[in-house]
Amino acid sequence: MKRVLYFSILLFAVLSNRAAAQEGPIFPKGEKSPNVHHVGNVWLRELNSPDSVFTYGTSVAIFDAGARLDWHSHPGGQILIITEGIGYYQEKGKPKQIVRRGEVVKCLPGVEHWHGATPESGVTYIATSPSQNGKTIWLHPVSKEEYNSKK
Repeated sequence: MKRVLYFSILLFAVLSNRAAAQEGPIFPKGEKSPNVHHVGNVWLRELNSPDSVFTYGTSVAIFDAGARLDWHSHPGGQILIITEGIGYYQEKGKPKQIVRRGEVVKCLPGVEHWHGATPESGVTYIATSPSQNGKTIWLHPVSKEEYNSKK
C-alpha cells in the first residue's frame, strides 16, 4: 500500500511539473524595446539573424495591452504567427482586423501597415521577414482615432 501511495505521489509530481512547464511561454521575454517606433511596452527576442544561407530574420515580439507599432512597411514582406493573446493588424486603406492565437498574417512587400495589442489584451507573435530587400521602413505613429476605430 505504501508503494502505491509513493508511486502515486511521484507520478502526480512529475505530471504536475510537466503541465506547468507547458503552460509557460515557449521563448523567454527578451529585451524591452525603447519606445522609438511604438507606443507602450514591447519586448523583442531575436531567434534567428539573417545570414548568407537563411536570408530572413525571425523574432518574437511580446506586447502589453495597448502597445502598438507605428505604421511601417517591409520591402520583402513579413509573416506574423500569433502565439498568444489578441491583437490588431491593419493595412493602409483597409479595415482593422482582430488577430488571435493560432492565426497567421501575411504582410505583403511594401504594403503600409501596423500591428499591436488590443486595449484589453496583450499579444505575442513570431515575426519573420526576408532581409535581402532591406529593413523595415518606419512611417508615422498610429493615431488614437485609428487605434480606437471600430473599422
